[in-house]
Amino acid sequence: MQLPGNNNELQRTMKTRHLFMISLGGVIGSGLFLGSGYTIHQAGPAGAILSYIVGGFIMFLTMLCLGELSVAMPISGSFQTYTTKFIGPGTGFALGWLYWLGWAVTVALELLSAGQSMQRWFPHSPVWIWCLIFAAVLFSLNALSARAFGETEFWFSSIKIFAILAFILLGGAAMFGMIHMKGGQAAPFFSNFTAHGLLPNGITALLMTMITVNFSFQGTELIGIAAGESEDPEKTIPKSIRQTVWRTLFFFVLAIFVLSGLIPMSKAGVIESPFVVVFDNIGIPYAADIMNFVVLTALLSVANSGLYAATRMLYAMSKEKMASPMLTKVTKSGVPLNALVLTIGIALLSLLSSVVAAKTVFVWLISVAGLGAQVGWISITASQIAFRRKFIREGGKVSELKFKTPLFPFLPILGLTLNCIVLLSLAFDPDQRIALYCGVPFVVACYLIYHFRIKKNREQDGDNEQELQLQSNKKMII
Repeated sequence: MQLPGNNNELQRTMKTRHLFMISLGGVIGSGLFLGSGYTIHQAGPAGAILSYIVGGFIMFLTMLCLGELSVAMPISGSFQTYTTKFIGPGTGFALGWLYWLGWAVTVALELLSAGQSMQRWFPHSPVWIWCLIFAAVLFSLNALSARAFGETEFWFSSIKIFAILAFILLGGAAMFGMIHMKGGQAAPFFSNFTAHGLLPNGITALLMTMITVNFSFQGTELIGIAAGESEDPEKTIPKSIRQTVWRTLFFFVLAIFVLSGLIPMSKAGVIESPFVVVFDNIGIPYAADIMNFVVLTALLSVANSGLYAATRMLYAMSKEKMASPMLTKVTKSGVPLNALVLTIGIALLSLLSSVVAAKTVFVWLISVAGLGAQVGWISITASQIAFRRKFIREGGKVSELKFKTPLFPFLPILGLTLNCIVLLSLAFDPDQRIALYCGVPFVVACYLIYHFRIKKNREQDGDNEQELQLQSNKKMII
């Protein structure tokens, strides 16, 4: 069915504040609010801070590369399109489907977690009802327009940022004795940092937590995907990237510093949410309920960003003739509705597998989801290196680029190397190893599908377009 649209093109309606909050929305989730205690427990207070600083540095290098590519070519396909153009269409095809499936499954996981969090207030309600309600709301918001999605994400992320700032201020005050804690507990100051030494569980524990930390920063690459619908991308993208990198580091590192200072290492990994414990110890009334609301917001924010990212990736692949042409159709407000419907449909099917085949299919899907973003970061750094070299080889001047990755090729190669190390590190973590077991066969299958089916169709379409162009030129001559 043909949907009314504007030549099947997206519309540039998002502002800098939308781009900034979209990237934060994909990053600040349950990993920080719920999983940060695990990092402190494994690596120790100082080790946890070091892990987040190193993870932030890898994010910084990757975003510099994405900035150059996105300003030069602000398209919704982002790194999938760059990979196709500068590395190879087979690799771009595999990356696009891996990334799309990853976000579709992540949407399912976030909906499931959100439904479970509602049981704190409605203990007798079935989880699937809440999953369906939240899925319907997020689908409707994404179906309205990119501006509606961006505005929703702005407010979702604002709630999370306000909660983190309140935590840093109140927790920091309690840590240094400016606020009295419940039960007359003495202010810990730096005692938790000095109690166990720099790396109490050794360098191995630090490396294992770095894998988790690096994954927690993923989502910042959504700036590149949203670039295709942003106003004045030459100005908005560099500004958004700078804000995202420094503010994300600020929020994460300071929050971990306060958590490490207030909660002993031995207790940090045991409790459900370290944020709840800190708020409760300070004497904030209804601390658990407040934090449950913030976590719920974080879950819905990530699901909202994921639904947007997956939809635009599917749309871009369709434009590249790597998916059905039906998926390029857009509504009057510039939303690729068919791609959105397919994405939410796969997310709901994934959700069903969490009940029917939780120990097999659902675990496999979640493993692939974790791999997709890391492969995306590798492709960003590799594509930037290939783009810059091609740009110079074809006579371009670096001074002509509106946004430049500094110290080329040193920083991009360093970013590529560090991202590859993170990917290979999965093999040494028994809990994460399944991502490689599931992801590698999936990527191999994508390569085979591309070379035996998609490549031939794309070549035929290319030949047909050239023939039509020749006929058009002949008519003009006549």
